Amino acid sequence: MATLRERLAAPDAFVVAAELVTSRGLLEQRGGRALVELAYRLAENPRVDVLSLTDNPGGNPMVAPDMLANQMREAGHEVILHFSCKDMNRNGLESRAWKAASAGLDNVLALSGDYPVAGQSGTAAPVFDIDSVGLLQLLSDMNAGVQEARAPDGRLAATDFYLGCVVTNHKLHEREVIPQYLKLEKKVRAGARFVINQVGFNARKDSELLLWTRARGLRVALIANVYLLTRGVARVFHSGRIPGVVVSDELLALAERYGAGADGGREFFTDLAARQVAVARGLGFAGVYIGGHMPAERYDEILDRAAAIPGDQWREAAAEIRFGRPGEFYLYGRDPETSLSDGRPREEYLASQRRRRTELKVPASYRVSRAMHNAVFAQDAPLFALGTRVYERLEGSSKGVQRAAHLVEQAVKVPMFGCRDCGDCSLPDIAYVCPEGPCAKNQRNGPCGGTRDGLCEVYDSECIWSQAYERLKAFGEEDQLVRGPVVIKNNALRGTSAWANTFLGRDHNAKAAQETTAGHAHSESKES
Repeated sequence: MATLRERLAAPDAFVVAAELVTSRGLLEQRGGRALVELAYRLAENPRVDVLSLTDNPGGNPMVAPDMLANQMREAGHEVILHFSCKDMNRNGLESRAWKAASAGLDNVLALSGDYPVAGQSGTAAPVFDIDSVGLLQLLSDMNAGVQEARAPDGRLAATDFYLGCVVTNHKLHEREVIPQYLKLEKKVRAGARFVINQVGFNARKDSELLLWTRARGLRVALIANVYLLTRGVARVFHSGRIPGVVVSDELLALAERYGAGADGGREFFTDLAARQVAVARGLGFAGVYIGGHMPAERYDEILDRAAAIPGDQWREAAAEIRFGRPGEFYLYGRDPETSLSDGRPREEYLASQRRRRTELKVPASYRVSRAMHNAVFAQDAPLFALGTRVYERLEGSSKGVQRAAHLVEQAVKVPMFGCRDCGDCSLPDIAYVCPEGPCAKNQRNGPCGGTRDGLCEVYDSECIWSQAYERLKAFGEEDQLVRGPVVIKNNALRGTSAWANTFLGRDHNAKAAQETTAGHAHSESKES
């Protein structure tokens, strides 16, 4: 049987993935038995190439997908195993990864994960020790062979993970859409080889995503999300209760209208899913990711209807799947013949770049912080060497003097940035917005997919990455938003001086500078 990576590498590949949402309780119970039965029926369907097993979706506690994944794999079926960062720290995720690799479960979808909404005796505390980009880097490092002094040759045996990620392109504002695209590029650099986009019902947005990845030269297989709606699910999606998923007012009105019919909207919703499949194939996606609560027969019905849409008639279907929202941002213009993306940046967007026009006010504190960083804290800053000498002297002084210096630092950073004294500062990475307090998921490599109209899914405040994008845009540097190396916070530094750690080369900024220097040296050696 061909693996997922082999199928996606084949010319004119079009893979069909079926999402299985795990249940709560024992697999021997009614819900668990139904899930297992559905899994086996789909696995035996020659039209379904891979099963995708969720990891506590929606932030709810569910059966871990590993057990069912093992059963499917042992039966010879291909599986995508979801890994989310909300319930485990990096050690737990690495441990789970070794377990998966040992069982031959190599297809992994890396996610930051939904914020927990339930738990025993109340809501569980989230973890988010690393984010999806950090997880991709961790798994890529395992693929390269992790350094281990006790191993015979100094490295553990390399894993063979085939890594995937998610992008949420159905966003309202420019300050949400462009950071999602840029973070996708960083995910690919960190090792992602296939991408599934979040649920949405706007073919123009999906065509734009496809064209953008091609324009950026990203070597990644894009899989389009197809979701079988019901009237009830449309209401939930429209309410914003599922982070990152969009159902517009127009689509909700149709769901209400057809859902009130004699068949409960079955015909309408099945046809909508089938048209999504046909459009994805026509656009050139590498496959579809079919989700929604349905019996095994419904998958075949959707695929049959999609196959019955002949030739270029998928374009007519695409023109009908345009459930955008008023004022929604598009990077590219609209093709008047197809209603899809034309692949050319819109003049309004280009003009806003030239004028450095922002939708959010850029605070004076950022301009001051930026100037201070460039003068003192950047590795190539004119005063960086002086700062290093000062902190080298402090390092040899008494604990009292060191504490006094730390208090001075906190006196500056707490009122300006709400600093939480993590010791491994990401303020320069996020345009001087601290991720420790304002970001519910402590995202240090770009925004999660859960924002709604620019607001955090948890705190209902402006996303820190939307703020960072606007601040950088004011200086014409928005494309640099997540350009640097993957940021993974060193928790051993918590409660210590971030300034000392920067000047003395102990934090992730020093590591990034070393990697950049090594990269430049490698490039120069190749040129010579």
